[in-house]
Amino acid sequence: MLLILAAWGVAQQASQGSQGPGPDQAPPRTDQHKSIDRDAEAHESSSRDTRVDLSPPRNDAKDHPNSGVALSGSDTNPEDAAGDVQELHPWNPYRAAKDDEVGDYYFKRKNCKAALARYQDALIYKDHDAMANFRMAQCYEKLNQSDQAIERYQEYLRILPNGEFSKDAKKALARLGAPEKVEISKKPDSH
Repeated sequence: MLLILAAWGVAQQASQGSQGPGPDQAPPRTDQHKSIDRDAEAHESSSRDTRVDLSPPRNDAKDHPNSGVALSGSDTNPEDAAGDVQELHPWNPYRAAKDDEVGDYYFKRKNCKAALARYQDALIYKDHDAMANFRMAQCYEKLNQSDQAIERYQEYLRILPNGEFSKDAKKALARLGAPEKVEISKKPDSH
């Protein structure tokens, strides 16, 4: 009896398969056709129509004669610097802001050495960070290192001559006996 029921079930499935999918069944898979199409496309590149021109502009060599040579230490002879190893400056303003925040935490706790270290770290990730320079100057001043404090106050005034703490920086420079006038020198941009 069991054998007869099994044979009847197989016959039902065979008859439904030839009629197409039933209302409860999914349509037949077409993965075989898609994979054949993908194999055919794999040998052809779709980028032929969208090629990007990477050649330099027409007057690039004349307008920028040393653009292919990085100047690292030898401004007079760029050919000497061509083989030097170059490292990118790690620019990360978010990391610098976090270092400033942690530095402020230490500064409020009167731990000037720890605060100073964090402000120095901030300058690694954002070299023209005005707040880090100002706070470093305050730390140096509290640590009785006037020369470094003067340098950092002046750097703050170079970055933000009319900034939030410019009056405080000028007062501190006067207190430390340094000239208030700050030379604005053009520094090469490292980015």
